[in-house]
Amino acid sequence: MGLALVQSRALLGLQAPAVTVEVHLANGLPSFTLVGLADVEVKEARERVRAAIVNAGLQFPNNQRITVNLAPADLPKDSGRFDLPIALGILAASGQIDAQRLADYEFAGELSLTGALRPVRGALATALALQRQQQRVRLVLPPDSALEAAFVPAIEVFGAAHLLDVVRQFIAHDATASEQGDGVEGWQRVHSRPAEASLQSLDLREVRGQMQAKRALEIAAAGAHGVLMIGPPGSGKSMLAQRFAGLLPGMTDEEALEAAAIASLSGRFTPQLWRQRPFAAPHHTASSIALVGGGSPPRPGEISYAHCGALFLDELPEFARSALEALREPLETGRITIVRAVQRAEFPARFQLVAAMNPCPCGYWGSRVRACRCSPDQVARYQARISGPLLDRIDLHVEVAALSPEELLAAPEGESSTAVQQRVSAARDKALQRQGLPNHQLQGVQLDKHLQLEPEALTFAHKAAARLGWSARGTHRALKVARTIADLADSDAITQTHLAEALQYRRALMQP
Repeated sequence: MGLALVQSRALLGLQAPAVTVEVHLANGLPSFTLVGLADVEVKEARERVRAAIVNAGLQFPNNQRITVNLAPADLPKDSGRFDLPIALGILAASGQIDAQRLADYEFAGELSLTGALRPVRGALATALALQRQQQRVRLVLPPDSALEAAFVPAIEVFGAAHLLDVVRQFIAHDATASEQGDGVEGWQRVHSRPAEASLQSLDLREVRGQMQAKRALEIAAAGAHGVLMIGPPGSGKSMLAQRFAGLLPGMTDEEALEAAAIASLSGRFTPQLWRQRPFAAPHHTASSIALVGGGSPPRPGEISYAHCGALFLDELPEFARSALEALREPLETGRITIVRAVQRAEFPARFQLVAAMNPCPCGYWGSRVRACRCSPDQVARYQARISGPLLDRIDLHVEVAALSPEELLAAPEGESSTAVQQRVSAARDKALQRQGLPNHQLQGVQLDKHLQLEPEALTFAHKAAARLGWSARGTHRALKVARTIADLADSDAITQTHLAEALQYRRALMQP
């Protein structure tokens, strides 16, 4: 008889709860039983592990009763990440490797039938969770996953290409080589990479004209506000939105790690996108689950993939009503909680919404280029697809008018994204030094404390809110935008001029 314990990790949202792989070998009818609330992918590990051990030239205990328990038993487990710890547990229980030395490491990796290790999703998320738990562990992962996890600097990561590479480390007489990563070929210590930002390929100077829309995007980037662009087809709404992420300030270490961890959960992370603001642009046929997340086990949606970046919703009225209404809570809180019968997962969703829409079904209502063929009722029904509560949560509404060919060709080249980003970064830094968070997130007492309205501006705000019939939320949104405009002007107080500019962005949709 033999008993071996191998440590691993499950994934539940951005959490990485510990899993102990317990392997017991006993006399009896030959069998291979796997228990512990395992998903189908985990149960299939029995065949992968058996074939990998045999094809690697090691001995599989075919004549014994094998019981593998993934503890705790009430924690759901999924994916092929437990293949490697199960294989090592069987080898340790059968005496082929040193079981005691396994206790200092945690393992994750999917096995091919040849014994080669394949990448697992969520390696960076696992490493980030360990860092936040302040746990000092040694992670053993497949090479690609190890490179990903090594972006978290506080975690000791080893990469192994084959099952035999791992086995050789734990049958070696000299344990020092294993700890230093200088053992055999195929096993190495992976160090964190320098945190260098990648350059954005799209530049704002490529968009001719549209000065008002560019100004609105600059304000939105400086204060972390949402923006809605309304205009006919071909006016440049998509071009502007695609360049919005390049206007945002550089990412902090915590933001970069958190955004990369979310991308890692579904295998979207690539080193080339490190420290680059995420930009998600789902199609208008996307469901509410695709946007906010869901499934079993719960997976993040597009709003979480856009965390610390921008979420672009083109053709906003064409999205399902349920999908749009699901955005209301994350726009306010910056988080989304997904609850299922036996699982609960929470994902960050601090994104900036950039939406675009046509003013009517044909797209040309109010256009100077083409005549609109929609009736007033059609225009009203089309615009009514966007609910009032959702519109109330979008800080900036801006019209993007279509330019004639003559105006387009005569328009000079605009400012570069780099120049705009410098002003945005300066305004964002000013807000962070003053209140510790972007202007969009100001609430309650903080809002009253940091607005610093001049008396004339306060009087003007009261009159505007009463005349335009704004809600309390709409009024506060306008004041936050005014605060950002004042920061861009390097002004400590909000003047009437700043507030007047903010008011023109707090407009409802055009009405026929």
